[in-house]
Amino acid sequence: MQFLFSVIDEHSNSGTADEMAAIDVFNERLRAHGHWVFAGGLESPAEATVIDNRGEALKHTQGPVNRAREFASGFWIIKANDHDAAIELAIEASKACNRKIEVRPLMEHAPQV
Repeated sequence: MQFLFSVIDEHSNSGTADEMAAIDVFNERLRAHGHWVFAGGLESPAEATVIDNRGEALKHTQGPVNRAREFASGFWIIKANDHDAAIELAIEASKACNRKIEVRPLMEHAPQV
């Protein structure tokens, strides 16, 4: 199974040198144990562009869909055997980056026939 770990913060790129070092250690642990898929940081929601091409006319707006004090400032996509294993990894991720972590399973699609 794959999971999205969203790093919840009030600022983008706010990690201290110690936090970034702890994240590097955590990332290496993910790689060493086969949990690593992908990770990255996100710019501020103010840098977002929302595209809506559902109707007759294309619409695009600058800024986030939702305005909130806290937002996803980074993420991991990880592999884990089950939800409990993902939660254990998220506990370590939260400690490493010193932020809240939202855990969401990625949808599993049926194979194409």
